[in-house]
Amino acid sequence: MTAAPPTGGKRLGEELPATGFLLLAGLTLFWGANWPAMKFALDALPVWTFRSLCLVGGGLGLLLLARLGGRSLRVPERERAPLALVALFNVVGWHLCSGYGVSLLPASRAVIVAFTMPLWAALFSRAILGEPLTRAKLAGLALGLAALAVLIGPDLKALGRVPLGAVMMLGAALSWAAGTVLIKRFTWTIGSATLAGWQLLLGALPLVPGALLIDGLPEAASFTTPVLLAIAYVLLLPMIFCQWAYIQLVRIFPAGVAAIGTLAIPAVGVFSSALILGEALGLREFLALGLVCAALSVVLLPSAFKAAPRG
Repeated sequence: MTAAPPTGGKRLGEELPATGFLLLAGLTLFWGANWPAMKFALDALPVWTFRSLCLVGGGLGLLLLARLGGRSLRVPERERAPLALVALFNVVGWHLCSGYGVSLLPASRAVIVAFTMPLWAALFSRAILGEPLTRAKLAGLALGLAALAVLIGPDLKALGRVPLGAVMMLGAALSWAAGTVLIKRFTWTIGSATLAGWQLLLGALPLVPGALLIDGLPEAASFTTPVLLAIAYVLLLPMIFCQWAYIQLVRIFPAGVAAIGTLAIPAVGVFSSALILGEALGLREFLALGLVCAALSVVLLPSAFKAAPRG
């Protein structure tokens, strides 16, 4: 595995590698299907215990892949403080808030609140990185947020009955957005797998003791075959592949564009939740999917055509 140049990211309108769009497709599928899997596991395991398993297993897996790929696991001293800061937002804040949020809300609705993240990332990237809010970004954001409004609008009363769940998911979105922008704020010489692996393990430092104090040791009876399969899926794809792929994406694309690209994930989360958990689908889910596809088209298709091989 080779990381993108540490300076990272081209501006919208420049040619972008086709690899970025392939990674985006994988993220959309695997992170979208992660939500019903996570909901299933959290029905059997406490939040701190489940998140600790994810972070330790995912972090070790990523560092193993980096080592097998010939990458050094050493983090230069000047990158350690930025790494800790990114881990605080991208890992600790996101995983704790989203874990509690998805345990309090239906998976299909939790993912919708979480993926207001692109709005905050676009605003943070403007304030912190100076990335312009282009017409394409604004149009993509408007279409994507319209899709979220279509999905979440009828459920506002339900969210009102569980305010803590909605607040937790909003906190997760804000934390993830801040972490995304901070990854681009700093210059990294380490590979993406190494960066993602150490982020997860640093994030696990407060979670593992917290899990032992708050949850205690998990009961063996909780680890049924379906729960183990859900944990295995979360570890191998969302935690290992997707963590690496997302950092690659943030390095390839401007932060705001990379964030907007994730707007397709809630649609996958909604439909996979319906398939796996039996949550109902209706006209608004299909309308939201169309709006999300339009948002992605406005932002990414012009660059995708430029990235395509020319014969």
